[in-house]
Amino acid sequence: MSLHDQDDLALRHAQEERLRAAWEPPRGLFLRWTDTNNNRVGVWYTLTAFGFMLFAGVLALIMRTQLAVPDNDLVSPATFNQLFTLHGSAMMFLFAVPMFEAVSIILLPQLLGARDLPFPRLSAFGYWSFLLGGVFVLGSIFFNVAPDGGWFMYPPFTTRTDLSGLGADIWMLGLSFIEVSSVAAAVELIVGILKFRPPGMRLNLMPLYAWYILVVAVMILFAFPPLIAGDLLFEMERLLGWPFFDASKGGDPLLWQHLFWIFGHPEVYIIFLPSIALFAMLVPTFSQRHLLGYPYIVLAAVGTAFLSFGLWVHHMFATGLPKISLAFFSAASQAVVIPTGVQIFALIATIAAGRVIFSTPMLYATGSLAIFVIGGLTGVMVAIVPFDWQAHDTYFVVAHLHYVLIGGTLLPLIAGLYYYWPLITGKKLSDKLGRTAFWIMFAGANLTFFPMHFSGLLGMPRRVVTYSAELGIGWLNMLSTVGSYIFAAGMLVVVVDLCLSPRRDKAARNPWNAGTLEWLALPEDENWGIRSVPLIETRYPIWDQPDFMRKVDEGRFFLPDAEEGRRETISTTVLDARPLAVVRLGGPSWLPMMTAFALGGVFIFTTYHLYWAALVSGFLTLAVTLRWLWTTAEIPEKPLKPIGHGLELPLYISGPQAPGWWAMFITMMADATAFSGLVFGYYFFWTIHPEFPPPRADGPGLGWPMIALAITLASWVATIMARTMNKRGAGLPTRLLLGAAGLLSVLAIPAGLAGPWLSGLDPTAHSYPAIVWTLAIWTVAHSGVGAIAQFYALARSLAGRMTAQYDADIRNVTLYHHFMVFTAIVTWCTLGLFPEVA
Repeated sequence: MSLHDQDDLALRHAQEERLRAAWEPPRGLFLRWTDTNNNRVGVWYTLTAFGFMLFAGVLALIMRTQLAVPDNDLVSPATFNQLFTLHGSAMMFLFAVPMFEAVSIILLPQLLGARDLPFPRLSAFGYWSFLLGGVFVLGSIFFNVAPDGGWFMYPPFTTRTDLSGLGADIWMLGLSFIEVSSVAAAVELIVGILKFRPPGMRLNLMPLYAWYILVVAVMILFAFPPLIAGDLLFEMERLLGWPFFDASKGGDPLLWQHLFWIFGHPEVYIIFLPSIALFAMLVPTFSQRHLLGYPYIVLAAVGTAFLSFGLWVHHMFATGLPKISLAFFSAASQAVVIPTGVQIFALIATIAAGRVIFSTPMLYATGSLAIFVIGGLTGVMVAIVPFDWQAHDTYFVVAHLHYVLIGGTLLPLIAGLYYYWPLITGKKLSDKLGRTAFWIMFAGANLTFFPMHFSGLLGMPRRVVTYSAELGIGWLNMLSTVGSYIFAAGMLVVVVDLCLSPRRDKAARNPWNAGTLEWLALPEDENWGIRSVPLIETRYPIWDQPDFMRKVDEGRFFLPDAEEGRRETISTTVLDARPLAVVRLGGPSWLPMMTAFALGGVFIFTTYHLYWAALVSGFLTLAVTLRWLWTTAEIPEKPLKPIGHGLELPLYISGPQAPGWWAMFITMMADATAFSGLVFGYYFFWTIHPEFPPPRADGPGLGWPMIALAITLASWVATIMARTMNKRGAGLPTRLLLGAAGLLSVLAIPAGLAGPWLSGLDPTAHSYPAIVWTLAIWTVAHSGVGAIAQFYALARSLAGRMTAQYDADIRNVTLYHHFMVFTAIVTWCTLGLFPEVA
């Protein structure tokens, strides 16, 4: 070896040691709990979701044992109601969506050639929120206070505290907390995909997994917030007696169904599309060729997402809707088959055109597609209105749902587990045990759920604790019960395989000979990321770019060094992935965990009507959040950093190019969607009542709403002016304008509440005053948050942490107030003008 080669090797070793030091996991149990590295967080996220799934599976076995024979009394009706409520809730809220988010938190940084996702502390916050909320909800069954109204919680049974007890509050507030976690994960994933792709990875070169996760994360932004709005109305009726769903006081229980299924049916595709994403990674690898029809698959995924939001009413065909609504939603329910078919046929075409290696992951993938197609065919059946009227709320629907979920979620995840286990642990799972488990589960799933089609058509309703022997369906239920135990045995084999994994030898790097970036990771447990951020020229760079892995390992691409010992990666442009800046990522911190626990206290204390404790927990949440924000945005020690190949990038960016700006924009989109759910409630009541507002109800009038709107507009203008002054370097005018803007936001609060207060609107008397007060409170609460944001920016300016050059704080605050103005215009014009127009 020449002297030059020795020096080069020594330099590379030194660079690797600096990287390793920058990314070394923290020592000590508490510090490990507070680690925010996305790989570590994602693993714990995945294990927790898997544990919740196993718990829900045990609940299902108890239910199937109860239903094995007619007139069984293994469990009481009350216990059975709790079992099926928690089983459905855990599978839909605590497994399906969190599991895909957890897997994506692990895979996306490596798949995108990034050292981490943009907000690792946000991922940690999401995990702790998920863990706390899941334990709170599932643990309720051990104290006999579990929710018992079904995973859909239909009013009026669930809104009456004398009928549903504490369980409904536990379900509603606990899962609302988990929904916050899901939205946080969606923000992280969207910004990561759009802003943290490696140089050269244009949108049309993104791995299909990234495309699918981007589509699904956007769906979460528009599907979960309406349910959060519904949860708000639900709890205000239960805790305060505001009659949103009480028909005797102008409410309507169908409003809950609309808000729930606007979330509920897109969620089916939210948990199905990530499975297709896994197939899009598996199939090319085991076919040893590029996936066919890339642009058509992307368009089909987007089309599936779009159509999924037009299907929610097919869950409500039996509620007496107008015929035109039935026809429209029936047609939309059948039309979604088209983009779904495009994706499946593209996968089949790739298999047919390649040299297939029929591995264990491929076995699970093909088997899950077979099961999913059966569920899809029965889905077309229930999309036809006359058939749905016959099969509605029978075991036929249970069979359809489980075929879709097992074929579209559970088996694909196990396929991904066997495929990506070497990437996560450096060790392969057993092919023998994996194939054995597959055939056991495949047989068990079909034996469990196929007979349910017939028991449903023979008249067995869903959600019943027992049934009469006279129905003649005892043998069908026995088959289903036997099948459920067979399926559980197959899952047990998978668990055993996972437990035996640590004893096995290390696998080779990239053992499947895949072509995508995630397999750059070494089997050794190095959590600091890839050696250098690569330049991407093709969709399968490991296959197509010469010596690609060697060049990455030798640091021949970008950002090969950790000169300052910081966690860093590259932020790029949205469309064509041109390098913009070097982003420094948050390190281990106790703040995400403390924020999650404090916010969880708000929900948990409210459940038990400990309102003062909830208020204290709310103030603690605000204090910890502000501390978190204060320590995150920092002024770097130098303006530019060399990243290799003669390029220098800034260490600080703000505005539309910055990941933080995108995070604020995406969060406010979710907030605006939740707000639209409340506005939908207002106009929904108008459509069902011949007179709305009711004749004897005085509205808030025109004066106070317009005053509140004028004050909000003035605050918005002052904020924009402050941003302009800050850009010019005028410190004093900036601070004066921010102070004035904050005071105006505070003044908007009493002005907004004055209208309904002075008009004497009693929110417990009728749905009209209740929804008026709700919209007013929502808007003034956002004014309060806006004031806090404005005073925070003022404090940053006074502390010298916000300047003309380093202005991310005021830019983000201004962006928030753009949405705040939209909310104020809609609310105050609706409350002040709409009754007059009506």
